[in-house]
Amino acid sequence: MALRRTPFYRVLYRPPLILGGEREPVLVTLVIAVGLVMSGFNLVSFVVAGLLWFGGIAAFRLMAKHDPHMSSVYRRQLTYRAHYAPRSRPARTE
Repeated sequence: MALRRTPFYRVLYRPPLILGGEREPVLVTLVIAVGLVMSGFNLVSFVVAGLLWFGGIAAFRLMAKHDPHMSSVYRRQLTYRAHYAPRSRPARTE
């Protein structure tokens, strides 16, 4: 008897990335950059917003290459910080 093959579609396990980075940080950076441009509306605010946007996208792409869920894992780690020691200690046998 042959084994039944079940297709595993790529859409079911592919992380939702925008411009190669995680969705939430990319959109937050976009909102901050647009807000900076709209609030200042001068050459300096355009340059700073552009640097923030393109630098953020580059950083988020690198993060997504290592782990597509890195920001959510980091936020969860911050909430568990009080429960787990940062390193293990040897057991005392006195």
